[in-house]
Amino acid sequence: MSYIGKWVFHSVGEFGEEGIVYLNADEYLASPMPYVDENDEDAVADEMKERRRTVGMELRLLEDGKMYMLMPMPEGVSNEEIKAAVDAGEIIVYDGMLTQDPLAWEERDGGLWFNSGIEGEVFDEKVDGWAKALDENGFFNFMNFRFKKA
Repeated sequence: MSYIGKWVFHSVGEFGEEGIVYLNADEYLASPMPYVDENDEDAVADEMKERRRTVGMELRLLEDGKMYMLMPMPEGVSNEEIKAAVDAGEIIVYDGMLTQDPLAWEERDGGLWFNSGIEGEVFDEKVDGWAKALDENGFFNFMNFRFKKA
């Protein structure tokens, strides 16, 4: 399997009584909003905008070892506003979507690994930030999101 290319949103993990439960896009969009006052129409609308952006996320793995986490543009933002933010260095746009500086990925021991960028120490041992990307079902796991190869 070639890892290079587009990986699209498959599901988001939420913690439930029996552990982590993965919700597909429709389930996630219809799920309760425990941190939002569901009587506040503006708060619910804002949460739904963010959820729609979440299910539109993609990963792009390039041949040069770079990986981009891509997020759709926010609703209601004009092309002029986007261009001004790019020109000011406030945002990065890749293939029409928002992103940050790329992360690194590589094939290692027959599997896909990526550098999460997480650094620190565990029991006084330096952590390098590299993580195995694919689970037993072939999904790319990034934080609590799963992506499938498009």
